[in-house]
Order: sequence, then C-alpha cells, then structure tokens
Amino acid sequence: MSDVVEIDVHAPLLAALEERVRALEEVGKSAPNPDSMNLLVFSGDRDRLMASFVLATGAAACGQDVSMFFTFWATPTLRKQGKSIGRKSLVERAFGWMLPKGVNQSKLSQMDFCGIGRAMMQREMRQKNIADLDQLISIASDLGVKIRVCDMSMNLMGIHPDELIDYPGLEFCGAAQFAASCSDANTTLFI
Repeated sequence: MSDVVEIDVHAPLLAALEERVRALEEVGKSAPNPDSMNLLVFSGDRDRLMASFVLATGAAACGQDVSMFFTFWATPTLRKQGKSIGRKSLVERAFGWMLPKGVNQSKLSQMDFCGIGRAMMQREMRQKNIADLDQLISIASDLGVKIRVCDMSMNLMGIHPDELIDYPGLEFCGAAQFAASCSDANTTLFI
C-alpha cells in the first residue's frame, strides 16, 4: 500500500504573486491624484497672471482640483484697492507704494510702455470678448479654485490679511504646506 503525497509546486509562486499585488495596491494609494493641479504663481506680471488663471479655470472646468499658491511678486496683486491696514515699518510702506494694489495695477512683462501696451491689450480683449483678470478670478471662484497665499511673502512685504481681495476660502500657508500638496498632485506648474 502506498500513500500518495501531493505537493503543490505552485504555492510559492502564488504567494509571491499575491505579495506583489498587495505592494502594487499600496503604491496606487500613494500615487499623485491625476485630477489635481497646483500652480505656484511667483510673477506679478499681468500676462503671467492671465496665463495662471486661464490654466487654473481651464483645468477646474475639466473637473480637476486646482490650487494656486501666490508667493513673492504675485502676492501684492491680490491686494484690494484702498488704504493699508495697521502700522507698518518704512520698508513695508515702501513696498506698499511701489508694488501693485490689485491685479488692475499689474504691468505686462513685455511691451507695457508705461501702461499703453496694457491699455491696448485690454481694449483688444474687450473687443474679442476675452475675460480680463477680474472676470477670471470670479470664474476661478465659481469653479472652486483654491487660492493660497504665502505667509512669508505677506510678512516680508507687510501685507495684512485684511488687505487682500475677498475670495471664498482664501488660505494662508507656507512653503512646506505647498510642497506637501505638490506631492499629492499630478501636475505642478511654476509661473
């Protein structure tokens, strides 16, 4: 009488395959969100701001989760027209005088010609029914685009949070928080 012992030679291969599937599932959990975009808006030039908001609103209209991080020279373009708030140092007041108060005071990076180029561009945009910056900001708000402003830039330039535009959910954060959101997004652009 002989006993037959059955040995499953495929068991080690199956176990290895199951382990690889588990590892791939874990990688998928930490992968960037393909429907998420971050824009680091560094420049306060009007044409670059336009490009930033056109990209942001276009991506948001396509269903992407969009976040814009305003830092350095882009930060003062989010200021409201009007008086400064609070006591400021001489350097902070100088920044306030020299930097634009809002997007409407931003200059073109090329061919501004003391505002003549800007006026010509705005005229062409009106004639061709192209949204200006104020309209793009409103559209961005309607589409749920998040705007975050760099704490350090505001502190450096003496900009108080109450001096900024009224934008739903406007947030203040630092570079570390922005960097963390970049690791979660599929696309990050520097403008």
